Amino acid sequence: MKLAERYQKAQPSGMVKIFQAIEKMDEVLNLGIGEPDFDTEHDIIDVAARAAKDGFTHYPPLQGFLDVREAVCAYWERHHGLNCSPEEVLMTVGGIQTPNLAMQALLNPGDEVILVEPCFTPYFTQVRDSGGAAVSVGTTEENGFAPTIGDLERVITPRTKILLLNSPCNPTGRVIPRGQLEEIAALAAKHDLFVLSDEIYEALVYKGKHTAFPTLPGMRERTLIMGGMSKSHCMTGWRVGYAIGPAELIRVMTMIATSRTYGLNTLAQKATSYALTNHDEKLIERKNIFAERMDYVSGRLNKMKNVTCAFAEGAFYLFPNVKGTGLTSEAFVWKLLEESHVAAIPGSAFGPSGEGYLRIACTQSMEILIQAMDRMETFLKNL
Repeated sequence: MKLAERYQKAQPSGMVKIFQAIEKMDEVLNLGIGEPDFDTEHDIIDVAARAAKDGFTHYPPLQGFLDVREAVCAYWERHHGLNCSPEEVLMTVGGIQTPNLAMQALLNPGDEVILVEPCFTPYFTQVRDSGGAAVSVGTTEENGFAPTIGDLERVITPRTKILLLNSPCNPTGRVIPRGQLEEIAALAAKHDLFVLSDEIYEALVYKGKHTAFPTLPGMRERTLIMGGMSKSHCMTGWRVGYAIGPAELIRVMTMIATSRTYGLNTLAQKATSYALTNHDEKLIERKNIFAERMDYVSGRLNKMKNVTCAFAEGAFYLFPNVKGTGLTSEAFVWKLLEESHVAAIPGSAFGPSGEGYLRIACTQSMEILIQAMDRMETFLKNL
C-alpha cells in the first residue's frame, strides 16, 4: 500500500497531540475540549426516540426535512433578524461539512481563500483539498484579534474568491463589532468576494449583540452562514450542522453532499426541529452559566504571574497571553500538563498569530475550573 503523496507526511495537529497525551494520564483537568459539558436536554432526546418509533428510520430528503429547514429559518429570524427560506438551507453532517461543501462548489484550482488567524485550522486543509490556495491574514491582540481593512486589502489579488470569517471566534473568543463587519462587507463588495461566515457560536455572545453577516447591506447574495447545534444546544454527538446561503449555491452543495454523506441522520434532524423551536430559554440559561465561568477564569488568570487575559466577549474560550513566562505556547502547555495535570491548547495550534497564547475552554464545571486555576497559579509561581 502506498498513501497519496499529500498525506504521506501528515502529522497530528498540536491540539490532537495534547488530546492523545491526556488519554494516557490520570486526573487531568481538561481545559482543552471545545464542547459544552451539559448533556443534551432529555426532552430533545425523547423527540428523537419517538421519531424512531414513529417510523422515521429511512433515508431523509437530501437537503433536509422541510420542517427542520423551516425551524432553522424561524430561529435565525427570531434571534438575528435574518429572513431566509427553506430553499436557502442545507442540513449538513456537523458544522465542519458546510465550508467543505462550499469550497468544493465555489473554488477553481488556484483560487485564493483568505483565512483570518488565529483560526480553526481544519479550514486550511479544506481549502487545500478543494484545490484552492489559503492566504493567511494574521491579527494581533492590540487589534482585538480582528482583521483591519488594511490587512485584508493587502492580500487581495485577482485570484481571491472567498473570505472566511469567524465571529464569535474560536480560539480567541473575539466578537467582531458591527461597525467593523460593515467595513469588511464593503470591502467584500468592492472586490467581489464571497464570504463564508462561521457563526457556530452565535448563541454565546456576552457583550454586545451578534450580527448575522448576510443581514449587512449587500451581503445577502454573497454570504454563506455556517451554523449548527453543537455549541448552542449541546448536541455535539448528534453531528447536526446547517448552511444558510444563496439557493443556487445550496443546490450545488446538496448535489455534492449526495456523493459524500447522502443526507443527515433522520432522528437527529427531528430532534433539531424541536430543539430550535422550544429551547430559547435554555440558551439564555446556559449562556449565563458560561459567562459566570468565563468571568471567574479570566479574573483568576489576570492575577497570575506573567499572564494577562482579555475578558470574554463570546464563545466559551479565553485566550490568555503567556509571553511573559519566556516559554513558547507549546512548551508552556506541555510543561503545564506534565507538572500540574492541567490541559490547555497552545495558541500556535491555531496559526502563527496564536504564538505566545493559550486556548482555555470554560466547558467544565466551576468546581473543576477552580481546581484548574489553583493548579495553574501554583505552576506559575514555581516556574
